[in-house]
Amino acid sequence: MAKIAVIIVAAGKGERFGGNEKKTFANIDGQPMFIRTIQHFLNRDDICQVILVIAPEDDEHVRQKFGPNLAFMGVKGVTGGATRTDSVANGLEAVAEEAELIAIHDAARPCVSKAMIDAVFDEATKSGAAILAAPLTGTIKQVSDAGTIDQTASREGLWEAQTPQVFKRSVIEEAYAKRSEFEGDPTDDAQLVEVIGHPVAVVKSDFTNIKVTTRPDMTLAGAIIRTRPIDKPKAPRSPFEEAQW
Repeated sequence: MAKIAVIIVAAGKGERFGGNEKKTFANIDGQPMFIRTIQHFLNRDDICQVILVIAPEDDEHVRQKFGPNLAFMGVKGVTGGATRTDSVANGLEAVAEEAELIAIHDAARPCVSKAMIDAVFDEATKSGAAILAAPLTGTIKQVSDAGTIDQTASREGLWEAQTPQVFKRSVIEEAYAKRSEFEGDPTDDAQLVEVIGHPVAVVKSDFTNIKVTTRPDMTLAGAIIRTRPIDKPKAPRSPFEEAQW
């Protein structure tokens, strides 16, 4: 069984979420969203490490309020950078030597299911690079700056990328080492892997693996979570032990 390190990316600003509270810390059914997300990756025999990447300005808040909980769950904390790729790069530097595969998952996707995780992990173990994605089913309109329809686009072959995105360690490390060759700011990690020429397998998911972006998304996420049981985390250490930072 391949050993997998999981990087949970929670360093975004969440500007579209609105309000004074960052969406990372917003409660879904009584728990902060990022804790809900982390729990999906605990108690798995294939996980050797969970890394949480947070924004530098949130470091003290997370240490004080959640440090003992994260230590109790065995989560390693890392501060992020100016962009998402900077944050993931910081997480990659903290990956344990024993990890053979590295999974990267958005903290804002707390509704991923065990079946989805199993499927993308299995595919990445075989192919070296795999992501969850869902085929687009709605009618796609290309809209002008004026807010009118320019044309109706074909949805044939179009899929929306999700996370986890899982890669053989050497593949994602090479992709990040060459990220300066990417034009613009990639919105997911598979884009960087595509640039180095490594095929990325797509594992079919569905839109219950929602990414929370705005406050109304919280209601939908809460409803989905209530249909998905989460195993209680193991207790390998004292809840009062300091978190690994």
